[in-house]
Amino acid sequence: MAVSFHEEVVRPWGRLLEVVECVARPRHRDELAALITETKDGGRLLGMGLSRSYGDSGLNPGGRAVAMRGLDRFIAFDPRAGVLTAEAGVSLDEILRLVVPHGWFLPTTPGTRFVTLGGAVANDVHGKNHHRAGSFGRHVRRIGLVRSDRAGVLELSAAAEPELFYATLGGLGLTGLIVWAEISLSSIPSSLVDEETVPFRDLSEFFALTAESEPKFEHISAWVDCTAGGRALGRGVMFRGNWAHEGGLKPHPAGQRLSVPITAPPGLMNGVTLRAFNTAYGMVQRLKRGMSRTHYDKAFYPLDAIGGWNRLYGPRGFYQHQFMAPPETQEMAMTEALRLLARSGQGSFLAVLKSLGPLRSGGLVSFEGPGLSLALDFPNRGEETLRLLSQLDEIVVAAGGRIYPAKDARMSPATFKSGYPRWRELEVLRDPLFSSGFWRRVTDD
Repeated sequence: MAVSFHEEVVRPWGRLLEVVECVARPRHRDELAALITETKDGGRLLGMGLSRSYGDSGLNPGGRAVAMRGLDRFIAFDPRAGVLTAEAGVSLDEILRLVVPHGWFLPTTPGTRFVTLGGAVANDVHGKNHHRAGSFGRHVRRIGLVRSDRAGVLELSAAAEPELFYATLGGLGLTGLIVWAEISLSSIPSSLVDEETVPFRDLSEFFALTAESEPKFEHISAWVDCTAGGRALGRGVMFRGNWAHEGGLKPHPAGQRLSVPITAPPGLMNGVTLRAFNTAYGMVQRLKRGMSRTHYDKAFYPLDAIGGWNRLYGPRGFYQHQFMAPPETQEMAMTEALRLLARSGQGSFLAVLKSLGPLRSGGLVSFEGPGLSLALDFPNRGEETLRLLSQLDEIVVAAGGRIYPAKDARMSPATFKSGYPRWRELEVLRDPLFSSGFWRRVTDD
């Protein structure tokens, strides 16, 4: 029986909206051409993974989507060289369970393993080791791509069709359907991480600690208390770690230990709970000061232990706002942003600072450095939250920074174009059949 499109309600991870799309769920690569041909009669198309983008970069409202999760086969794995080829629907979770016992790991990873390989390529994801490894796209060797204006599966690389290859890295799925990808893995001596917890008193101490840590540690991130102001502005806790040389090569367990079964009632995430959480979290982490040895699952993916944690933000959902500022303005931008958050009373429950290094993937609209990134989340309080986000945007634009498209649900065309001056190059190479709610919103399409 031929695969076909059926209407579905689709929600992004931020749960800010729900849209109706016609979704097809193929199981085999040879079904893709027919789905593209069928869409040529009218409408727009977009590939879809595990829907972990927070806003509308993975949505195609009123159009069609090809859910690639069913293409979940491993094609080749060389355990001696650390090279893996897999279909786009394979999740990072599944990749890790295969490669970790052989002494390999993802070259870099976002804060969740529940994203597809195709999604990791399309969003050029990054992790706590960006200052050393750069983003995911730097480790992609080849890509198999299907387009509406070309026959067959195109094989892209830095040597073969490089323009289209680099447009596809971080190209938000707009250059066609990513069918498979070949990536280089990173060698690890064990599946454990030696991690040090280091509190810092303010933002200036954070910068000093970062300068000291980057030459010594592969994985670095920091939580910052967004409710703190005055002399405590920017206080927080840094987590810095390296792979342990002992401990075996045990992959993470399957499944999730806990789950949020229902959507939290409105108002659970408010100013009182925000201050209480930040105070309690900071106190607990300061008590953990010092070295500890932990499994990578806990070190890199703490939220993955809780299924459906996004329901905690209530029925109106939440906004993510992750931005970066370059080295010459990063201290000013972070200071202004944290002051704004402290004054507003709308600070983030989980605010994360990470360094972005100078290594680049070459993606045209990739979220890259060098600079400093701050990731924030805000319960959706309507206009009050939107005003705060617009004020943050002004700080980002003035600093010459950019906002991460995979986390965005509302930035203006002007803000996007300021941060991504090469967007027109992606528009030229975009598959004429492919589009998304995000792309139409930020390019005035």
